[in-house]
Amino acid sequence: MTHLQAGLSPETLEKARLELNENPDTLHQDIQEVRDMVITRPDIGFLRTDDAFILRFLRARKFQHFEAFRLLAQYFEYRQQNLDMFKSFKATDPGIKQALKDGFPGGLANLDHYGRKILVLFAANWDQSRYTLVDILRAILLSLEAMIEDPELQVNGFVLIIDWSNFTFKQASKLTPSMLRLAIEGLQDSFPARFGGIHFVNQPWYIHALYTVIRPFLKEKTRKRIFLHGNNLNSLHQLIHPEILPSEFGGMLPPYDMGTWARTLLDHEYDDDSECNADSYSTPAKDTEKDLSPKSMKRSQSVVDPGVLKRMDKNEEENMQPLLSLD
Repeated sequence: MTHLQAGLSPETLEKARLELNENPDTLHQDIQEVRDMVITRPDIGFLRTDDAFILRFLRARKFQHFEAFRLLAQYFEYRQQNLDMFKSFKATDPGIKQALKDGFPGGLANLDHYGRKILVLFAANWDQSRYTLVDILRAILLSLEAMIEDPELQVNGFVLIIDWSNFTFKQASKLTPSMLRLAIEGLQDSFPARFGGIHFVNQPWYIHALYTVIRPFLKEKTRKRIFLHGNNLNSLHQLIHPEILPSEFGGMLPPYDMGTWARTLLDHEYDDDSECNADSYSTPAKDTEKDLSPKSMKRSQSVVDPGVLKRMDKNEEENMQPLLSLD
């Protein structure tokens, strides 16, 4: 074991070897091969190329050198193309701070039985008068940046549960395809995290419809890991044990405290709102939303095309209850 694998339990070391093709004897060579590819993309500013940083991209792509480099390039390219999102990329930024305090995202204390971190989002908590969807995305990316420092999570990955209870159609109207495409690019295509499952619970019909709209933009691997449970929490419990879930998800633990993860990131500044006022919220994020171009979008219509609902037939059930993939 090299110093780069310090912090991994024996079980996780074995998992990294079997599932990710991680070999301590060739680790430095693997990292260097990815680093050597940086010169092929002079258009991108690679702000970090140290061993520990590159290693997380190799783990995210099972030590396939070119795929790891492509992810590394997309990581920095995404930041170059969306500069406003990362101007004030810190927990104390007013928009990010408020999103964090409302539980975007939350993180459960217990890992699942695969050692994965469980992130939770309660969609109805989104106060659209105080922060934007971009602020939520920034808060999630910032949180992932902090969590991915843990080598155990680099190997084991994450699970996301989104509770759509009481999420109104008016709130959903802000989930435009261009905004969702920005989120997909940031999380699916440009971040070195392994997502083992994305679970929707208590979703209304318009979230079903919206999922149908964005489904073509998702990779096949991502689609296989999205589960739409509706009100059937038993199907959620088959994949995530209720012993580690809060009561909102039919679990055995007390209700989730929305400020848990926010307090971790903000520490003593959690209760300091002196810099947050109505005029200061989300300035960079609002600029980003205003400047978003639909040029990369194949569909530019707002929210849900009514025709989508007509196409939601019994065949869609197969897409809504896929088998869990663990690779």
